[in-house]
Amino acid sequence: MAPALWIINLIGSAAAVCTTIAFVPQLARVYRRKTARDISLTMFTVFSLGELLWLLYGIFIRSLPVTLANAVTLGLALAILFLKLHYDRS
Repeated sequence: MAPALWIINLIGSAAAVCTTIAFVPQLARVYRRKTARDISLTMFTVFSLGELLWLLYGIFIRSLPVTLANAVTLGLALAILFLKLHYDRS
């Protein structure tokens, strides 16, 4: 017997929240310490591209949870990437 749709949506929503908020401590740490030396520029660049593609996918399939989660995650990843570039230049 397949799980009820609300259970599937709950699991997907919980996953989206976890993977999205996972970047908040990293962003706060980089901002607080004013350094991103230990952050891989290549990893965050590739990750941001992947998030952009997930965002586009969510838009194309008209999935609000996929779109919102990936829009927020992309914003957080780009903020970390921006700080990485900013602090590495300083």
